[in-house]
Amino acid sequence: MDSRIPRFYDKSLGKRRQIVADRCSISEDAYEALIDTDERDLGAVERLSENVIGAISFPLSVATNFRIDGDDRLIPMAIEESSVVAAASYGAKLARETGGFTTSTSGPYMIGQIQVRNLSDPHGATSRVFERAGEIRAKANDQGVLVSHGGGCEDVTARVVDTPNGEMAVVHLVVNVQNAMGANAVNTMAEAVAPMIEDVTGGETILSVLSNLADCRIARARCTIPPDVLRSEKRALSGEAVRDRIVDAWALAVGDPYRAATHNKGIFNGMDALAVATMNDWRAIEAGGHAFAARDDYGPLSTYEIDTEGNLVCSIEVPVQVGVVGGATRNHPVANASMEILDANSAEQLSGIFAAVGLAENIASMRALAAEGIQAGHMKLHAKNVAIEAGAPEELIDEIAAQMVADDDVRAARARELISELNR
Repeated sequence: MDSRIPRFYDKSLGKRRQIVADRCSISEDAYEALIDTDERDLGAVERLSENVIGAISFPLSVATNFRIDGDDRLIPMAIEESSVVAAASYGAKLARETGGFTTSTSGPYMIGQIQVRNLSDPHGATSRVFERAGEIRAKANDQGVLVSHGGGCEDVTARVVDTPNGEMAVVHLVVNVQNAMGANAVNTMAEAVAPMIEDVTGGETILSVLSNLADCRIARARCTIPPDVLRSEKRALSGEAVRDRIVDAWALAVGDPYRAATHNKGIFNGMDALAVATMNDWRAIEAGGHAFAARDDYGPLSTYEIDTEGNLVCSIEVPVQVGVVGGATRNHPVANASMEILDANSAEQLSGIFAAVGLAENIASMRALAAEGIQAGHMKLHAKNVAIEAGAPEELIDEIAAQMVADDDVRAARARELISELNR
């Protein structure tokens, strides 16, 4: 098979699909799967991506029970794992007992970086950048339309970085991107000021690009949960016992990066699903979040404490780089519908919602881990998938799944046994 296909991107979608099918010798079923896509989806994805041959759909679900800053909201989530949606809804239900989530944000600021090498006096060069920061800022603000929308470059900073190849300078543009995610605007600004930075520093610029460590764009969410709603009947644990186990489970994440990675993955389960549903950049959110978690030693993005009244206080602080304008958010009809469901009016409001969703997801996971264990709820939801994979007829899927859960035996082999029994 030859993967060299000149001007593949210029060919029609149907022609691209046929070329791939022929060169990869895919089965008829696989080819039918590629063409069995709603034409509305194909039109949208071909505008969004390159070399399109089809579309793959995630289930679009809605998480319930959310009350955020006093407003009830339904949360669209695009993800293939049902337990993620169930967990977000359950976490929101626990938080709802005392009014839900409150949020705050540090503002819609993104950072553009300009790297400067070959400097005879790196520290002197950064001083000269500060001296001429006003000129650099003005040059940046000559680019694009951010200023006319109330945004633009608001600060210019510089520092010396000790690298394996010697000391270099890095100049930061701190840009108010308003309601956009801001990558394109910031990249344009960084590239535009690079020649001026070379003139100011006497060095050579290389990278001129946005940073996804968006530590000037922090979203915070908080809620309080009374212990009585945390109790576990299955494990005969009081609410106070579950509460204390949650705090100790969080403490392990503080001290152990192996646990912290999984702790934070649970947070991003919810945030990523919301990002995909709204066509925001989940990869940027993940990169920024993990980098933020690793500022010192890698640790958890959320915190669990006990207040003076014995309630569990849950909070999160995480960079959230999302927008309500630009990008794919308004160019894909389903993402547009998701935004209408959310009814978020600004990027800052949307950032707060993201933080609340991540915290809700984490709360549900922590409560499950501290009480019944993570597999009890997960396998209950996973049982349908196992039944389907085992070849259960449509009319028997629910019955087989329910029986496997009741037997505490969720396996493909058990599903096949039940199929045989029920088909006699």
